[in-house]
Formats: sequence, structure tokens, C-alpha cells
Amino acid sequence: MTDAPGKPDLLDILACPECKGPLKRIDGGKKLLCPACHLAYPVTADGVPVLLSEEAENHEPGAA
Repeated sequence: MTDAPGKPDLLDILACPECKGPLKRIDGGKKLLCPACHLAYPVTADGVPVLLSEEAENHEPGAA
């Protein structure tokens, strides 16, 4: 996602709204995951992250 030298990646700026931890891309970039909270936030078709707690899904290993 970094296009120019010195331009930060979006994930270097964004943080989990629950715990303020780092996020990582999953599902081909369709979601952003907080490994600490096990919450996955959707990313719109236009590439805009939806970092709202009510939109987050539990992505805990073994969760149904």
C-alpha cells in the first residue's frame, strides 16, 4: 500500500479502537484483524476500513 518513499503504510497509522493495538490485513485485505483482541474489522469495496466496534467480528481461533 506504500506508493512513495517516506509515505507511511495505512496500517502504520491505524490502531484497534478497542485496545489501541496494531492491525493486520486478512482475507485478502477485506478485513483488518487485531491479534490482541481477536476482532476483525471490515474494509469497504473502496478500501476504507470501518473501525467501529459494532461492525467488528470475533475472529478468535476456534470461535464459531
